[in-house]
Amino acid sequence: MTMPTIDVKDWNNKKVGSVELSDEIFGYPYKEHLIHEAVRNYLASLRQGTHKVKNRSEVAGSGKKPFRQKGTGRARQGGGRPPIHRHGGTAHGPVPRSYAQDVSVGEKKNALKSVLSRRAAEERIVVLDRLELESFRTKALREAIGALGIEGKALFVDSRDNANLLRASRNVKTWKIVDPLAVNAHDVLAHGTLVLSKQALARVVQNLGGE
Repeated sequence: MTMPTIDVKDWNNKKVGSVELSDEIFGYPYKEHLIHEAVRNYLASLRQGTHKVKNRSEVAGSGKKPFRQKGTGRARQGGGRPPIHRHGGTAHGPVPRSYAQDVSVGEKKNALKSVLSRRAAEERIVVLDRLELESFRTKALREAIGALGIEGKALFVDSRDNANLLRASRNVKTWKIVDPLAVNAHDVLAHGTLVLSKQALARVVQNLGGE
């Protein structure tokens, strides 16, 4: 069976070669439920879970009864710290917790295969021979991206050692750079075009168990 190929281009949008796409990854079926679980897991992992309120035992104040129990005609009170009082504790408020969800490594990888397969079918994957830039200027990167015909959000996949690319892209909110080993289903879905260096593509495929 012949595997599909994709053109490898340079920053001038000229074809300089081609590379075969692993059918095991880029031909993987689209599994929406699996992608949903992987995205939920990713978003949950961003939550620190450090929220905290003080209950009635933690707020400052005396526990002395404000008036006697009976004979005043008023509702009985045990102190000034219960939730019904101003400056009292909070009832049933948030406490530190973990938002982690159980999604296996295999499920995350299969979800990533699904979105990569969809992007390949939509022809929204661009492979460059190299992603190194001669300048760290954002203007220069904008011009290079424009020459490739890329509009809107873009996800760049290359080594974090690519200092010029990191500096040139950090002022643009619609661009994001991730290491090949850190690519996830959420980021691929959130950005319209996936831009990889040839070397980064090989590392992504290797990480997903492809050939």
